[in-house]
Amino acid sequence: MIQIGIDFGGTKVEAAALDASGAYLARVRAPNPGAYDAAIATVLDLVAQVEQQAGGRGTVGVGAPGSISPTTGVMRNANSVYLNGRRFREDLSAALGRPVRLANDANCLALSEAVDGAAAGAKVAFAIIQGTGCGGGLVVDGQLVEGPNGIAGEWGHMPLPWPSPEETPGPRCWCGQHGCLEMWVSGTGLRHDYARHAGQALTGEEIIAGFRAGEPYAVAAFERYINRLGRAVAVLCNILDPDAIVLGGGLSNVAEIYQRLPEAIAPRVFSDRWRARIAPAVWGDASGVRGAARLWNAAQTVETAG
Repeated sequence: MIQIGIDFGGTKVEAAALDASGAYLARVRAPNPGAYDAAIATVLDLVAQVEQQAGGRGTVGVGAPGSISPTTGVMRNANSVYLNGRRFREDLSAALGRPVRLANDANCLALSEAVDGAAAGAKVAFAIIQGTGCGGGLVVDGQLVEGPNGIAGEWGHMPLPWPSPEETPGPRCWCGQHGCLEMWVSGTGLRHDYARHAGQALTGEEIIAGFRAGEPYAVAAFERYINRLGRAVAVLCNILDPDAIVLGGGLSNVAEIYQRLPEAIAPRVFSDRWRARIAPAVWGDASGVRGAARLWNAAQTVETAG
């Protein structure tokens, strides 16, 4: 059986074909075209490429920013805003001529890592994306949890907990609120925080390099980042008490986060003792596309189109 996953990222769209064991049969990428009709065409082209390389027709699962409203059936809350208000799943299904399963990209990360990644064997696994945006996904007993409103795991749009006066009300988020976690603990949030204090814009890689070299503004920005991330994860622990927390996205490659984060979490957890496995995604930036393909696993109860 061929399972095809599509990872609809902010800057790129990736497709991969997996066999029943999870081995790659094909993997291709294209830039995110930034417009709806072109996005449909891009997905069609990528599916055609991986099917040609894999030598057969497959099921199609899509990991996308945002989620589908269970009330209207249209996309919402996507930071690729041209998807919002559109019947993306149905339109893809019609264009491909087959059913399509779709889930939030962070949910796909969580599912991938719970199946055969850093959260394998965990009873409660929470996955966090620290990239252009900041998403979350929840898997319990191997099952993806989306909730009746389709918003389980939407961690990036809760407010920064225990804020200081200078963190209030916080930067305005694209969702319309102020002080969302996406504005603080995403890669974008780190860059904006550094720029506000240092008066110059650097990439995330440059900020981390500066931190490692002892550059004062970069060191201070990283300290603020760890403190904010620790506060945010502590709230997750108080609600879900996960035994595995998986980090994905660009910042998940920063080793110092894993060294420093537990000590930032523990004082905020309402327990005399706290521990959890905190690890980078085993499959790295491929977890999204692998999780999308896994949406067709028989054990998953994700809605189908068509």
